[in-house]
Amino acid sequence: MPTPRELVNRVKATIKEVDTATAESLIAKAIFLDVREPDEYEQGALPAAVHLPRGFLEFQVEGKIPDKDAPIVVYCAAGLRSALAAKTLADLGYSNVVSMDGGFNRWKDQGRPWSTPRTLSADQRNRYQRHLLLPEVGEAGQQKLLDSRVLLLGAGGLGSPAALYLAAAGVGTLGVIDMDVVDASNLQRQVIHSMERIGERKVDSAKKTITAMNPDVDVATYDVRLGADNVLDIIDGYDVILDGTDNFPTRYLVNDASLLKRIPVVHGSIFRFEGQVTVFDPYNGPCYRCMIPEPPPAELAPSCSEAGVLGVLPGIVGSIQALETIKVLLGLGQTLVGRLLAYDSLDESFRTFNVRRDPECPACGHDAGEIIIAEYDELCMPHRH
Repeated sequence: MPTPRELVNRVKATIKEVDTATAESLIAKAIFLDVREPDEYEQGALPAAVHLPRGFLEFQVEGKIPDKDAPIVVYCAAGLRSALAAKTLADLGYSNVVSMDGGFNRWKDQGRPWSTPRTLSADQRNRYQRHLLLPEVGEAGQQKLLDSRVLLLGAGGLGSPAALYLAAAGVGTLGVIDMDVVDASNLQRQVIHSMERIGERKVDSAKKTITAMNPDVDVATYDVRLGADNVLDIIDGYDVILDGTDNFPTRYLVNDASLLKRIPVVHGSIFRFEGQVTVFDPYNGPCYRCMIPEPPPAELAPSCSEAGVLGVLPGIVGSIQALETIKVLLGLGQTLVGRLLAYDSLDESFRTFNVRRDPECPACGHDAGEIIIAEYDELCMPHRH
């Protein structure tokens, strides 16, 4: 019966190996695949290496490296596991694979470039395990979420479910702006609050719930009215704005400020049994003024406090907003840029409408003038979700 070393030597006879000098010359041309265990990888790795432990290779490599003709340099600690991995990759249809003889140990001993990679902690690996199993997210995507900053406009009907799911997903910084207090009438739909929080500032209540759910998340609270005097300072530095506001003056204000700062806005709205979601990506798609150039008169736009809202509806719409936010942050799939998703809870139906950028838009059109941040309170009366 052949020994493990003899088996490896047989495998090596069927693959191509390169020395460390040749491997270094391929850094700009090839994908370097590190097949060591996580604890080995955490001690140091080649720059920009893709990490995939040998035991997961067959199950996850096609998600990590979809191009089977791409040049790949596989390495491990000494060159044994990488030889087996190279053979496995060839069996899977990868056509341009080499194993680095001597592995990372020889590379490091020779003084070639390496670094200590940023990795998730053991607790984070356990918490975000289901994300890590998705090739489209993986460890790199999860770290990107942890580095991301999302500003939630409102801790009410839409902001509540959005905040919960973004916090659970590990978005590292959540800003929450709301100047209201928790009222018993909120609890039918604003699920981030509870009975014992009645009378508390909503931002404080939201922060307690978020930090209890996920200590990875830093919560910045803004117990202020969003206005022309502070909107640019507040939104500065955020990657995405999740708009859960419920009045036209604030929506126009946020639209103009987001255009100036070029920050995407994930917009949601609800009314009775219906909801809508879209994404405004400044200058890459329509803005809010492209979709609604002028606000309707107040008498034609009754608020939820006047017309009512089914309590579960904002949970659905806010969750879709959270999903679109994560897609924007990670560059996943097709976002709702240029599309308006309309949901009717009574019919249980979704419809999508195209929304085109208006070349004559006074805010983002080709001949638009300078954007002036101003108050729009005279446009209509504020509403409440």
